[in-house]
Amino acid sequence: MIHFKRLLLISTFLTLCVVVFGAYVRLTDAGLGCPDWPGCFGTLTVPQSEQAIAQANAVYPDSVVETGKAWREMIHRYLAGTLGLLIAAISILAIKNRQVINVSLALPLLLVALVIFQSALGMWTVTELLKPIIVSLHLIGGMSILGLLTFITHRHFGTPAIMVRSNLAFIARFAILLLFIQIFLGGWTSTNYAALACTDFPTCHGSLVPDMDFRNGFSLLRDLGLTSEGYSLSIQALHAIQWTHRVGAVILVTYLLFFTYMISKHGGLRFYRNLLILVLAFQFIIGVANLLLYLPIALATMHNLGAALLVIILVIINSRLRKYE
Repeated sequence: MIHFKRLLLISTFLTLCVVVFGAYVRLTDAGLGCPDWPGCFGTLTVPQSEQAIAQANAVYPDSVVETGKAWREMIHRYLAGTLGLLIAAISILAIKNRQVINVSLALPLLLVALVIFQSALGMWTVTELLKPIIVSLHLIGGMSILGLLTFITHRHFGTPAIMVRSNLAFIARFAILLLFIQIFLGGWTSTNYAALACTDFPTCHGSLVPDMDFRNGFSLLRDLGLTSEGYSLSIQALHAIQWTHRVGAVILVTYLLFFTYMISKHGGLRFYRNLLILVLAFQFIIGVANLLLYLPIALATMHNLGAALLVIILVIINSRLRKYE
């Protein structure tokens, strides 16, 4: 069991790194740094020499070798591949120790299924040329793996459960649902390059409710930058995406503040309550700063880190809570 618990800790930390580094890859436009999958220009590394670059250009004439972007993409794939192997090892150990692990065996097996699906999404991200729905689902997949690993890890290292009424348990579960909806909206904003559609705050081009095109902005089955009919996506569609993400942020912040009030009387959750408030404030400030400072890469990456930390905190709180009625 000691190896199982160590693997859980290492895998949870590595997942956090993969999620944040994946955001960095996306934000630096390196998602297509390698035009194929799982290799890069036909190899398992990045072409470096003049001969290798010339050969890559000959095989992939529609792609240009940019070693910086290619290395970022491949490092992300190496990290994700390592994580996949660790999760496979976790599932094997869970099967062998099914009688003594602190969670249902279905959860480690679900992790394996999620990793397989996440790998497919990673491949489709490249082959479908950064189609927004695929990239957004790839983000959700990474956050789901992080949340599930956090839950399993906490059940093996965490403190005793806190018994609460069923209504508080429901409020806690619903907080995770709202968070994942907001993460999807954030991913949708980023993958559609709508983050700077409005650069003032709290207004958008001086208006609280700008001209918006929700039909095309939230048409899911379309290519990047295009409507489902193949026309260029309008600024009104980008307004709709950005504005919805803002409204979602206000709703989430309000709900989580209400949630922190609801758990205030439980002393055992005081640390996580305070941490939740701190990360929530950090996330909101970083989100506004990204707009006002025109999306610097460091702040945009930190915004993704904040979302991942919120997932970890809310999952741990939910893991602590048990219904007694």
